Amino acid sequence: MNQTNEFLSLLQQETAVWVRVDSAQGSVPRSPGAWMAVFRNSLVGTIGGGHVEFQAINLARERLNGATVASTVRFALGPSLGQCCGGVMHLRFDVVSIDDLAKVEAWLLSQQQETRQPIALFGGGHVGRALIGILGTLPFAVTWVDSRDEIFPPELPDNVSTEHSDPVHSSVSDLPTGCRVLIMSFSHAEDLDVVAACLMRQRARGDLPYIGLIGSKTKWATFRHRLAERGFSDVELAQVTSPIGVSGIAGKEPEVIAVAVAAQLLQTGT
Repeated sequence: MNQTNEFLSLLQQETAVWVRVDSAQGSVPRSPGAWMAVFRNSLVGTIGGGHVEFQAINLARERLNGATVASTVRFALGPSLGQCCGGVMHLRFDVVSIDDLAKVEAWLLSQQQETRQPIALFGGGHVGRALIGILGTLPFAVTWVDSRDEIFPPELPDNVSTEHSDPVHSSVSDLPTGCRVLIMSFSHAEDLDVVAACLMRQRARGDLPYIGLIGSKTKWATFRHRLAERGFSDVELAQVTSPIGVSGIAGKEPEVIAVAVAAQLLQTGT
């Protein structure tokens, strides 16, 4: 169960104090929109840990016990808190119950929609499945595409949707603006068609910030030659990242590759 669902489930049973980062200046552990839900004997989410979170939890539980706590509290992350970030966080404290369930759910959904970056993952093989396990915990909205409809598992993270597409590259034209694309199908022919479709879209719209192709340098050299024969220039081909994943990670296990690729995707979002 993800944090959002856990919060909403617990809120149907008991009252909580919902602590949110309302605003922040300077160096802080979490940005505005980060939240945690403080129940009497449990906690969901985080506003960054450390002593500021410890104090916020105490204030929230005091409010649960009937004490008066300001709706917004300022925390300077300096020596008095035992933290050296140097920034300032303004935390908002709201008492919420089952009566607020719809409001809380709507806010959480809007936050997810605002912060999740679109990712298209072409391929449901071992690395693709390992990636879904990681991307499902990260601020991405993932469209998982394969030409084999039966390839998708029945249980998926809530930020992942699946799409059966045959031919698989026909999905490229419908991807949202700003989508990052990962290409790792079961077939080199499919991979080549997806890369070509992405480059055609780049030629027309230039709105795909990352096109990543799994494989070796030898595979990419072969693809470069074939794509050049289709009329793509060196400048256009330079928009493709292959091999994919941050450098310095040598393991070939699907989970290792997935971690390296997810790290690279997070870098492209900065």
